[in-house]
Amino acid sequence: MGHREDLLEGAKRCLVEKGFVRTTARDIVRESGTNLASIGYHYGSKDALLAEAYVALVEGVADHFDATEEATTGTPPGSTDRFQEVWSNIIATMSGPDSLWHLSMEIVVMGDQLPAVRDHLARAQREGARGIIPMFMGGAEADVAEEDVDTLGKFYMTLMMGLIAQWSFDPATATRADELAEGLRRVMKAAGGTS
Repeated sequence: MGHREDLLEGAKRCLVEKGFVRTTARDIVRESGTNLASIGYHYGSKDALLAEAYVALVEGVADHFDATEEATTGTPPGSTDRFQEVWSNIIATMSGPDSLWHLSMEIVVMGDQLPAVRDHLARAQREGARGIIPMFMGGAEADVAEEDVDTLGKFYMTLMMGLIAQWSFDPATATRADELAEGLRRVMKAAGGTS
């Protein structure tokens, strides 16, 4: 590995251990075995490096809750059963005290103080919205239309952020996948749809 990759891996370990605010450039250098100048050279700033490290961590967690057509247990894409299955897989990554998703809440709270991080993650969130759609609806991420990113993707990401907040704040009363799916069924019924 080169310095760029070493820095990224060191930053990921620091984020998990310390979070955004408490991680210093010196922490990353110590953890990565590199030097301070490498951060600026490869990433521009400590905050940009931490933002990229966070995105990489989230992408790693996303592999655990993937429920694309190949990975699913047989629930049809677009169904409320698939909706429940995918949210169950996602929630399983939120339930531990060391959940990576706690970092998301730190970012939301500190967003105004970390504008470079916020801007980088806002772009990544759009790609996350694109990537989450096939988990629920099937198909390939490359085929997701922009209007679907702006509707379905944002819908799922809004639910995700709400769940992250609930599971970070009070796991004992946080929404479970079966409750979320039942809520969707009731909304669809009231709107005249079917499950």
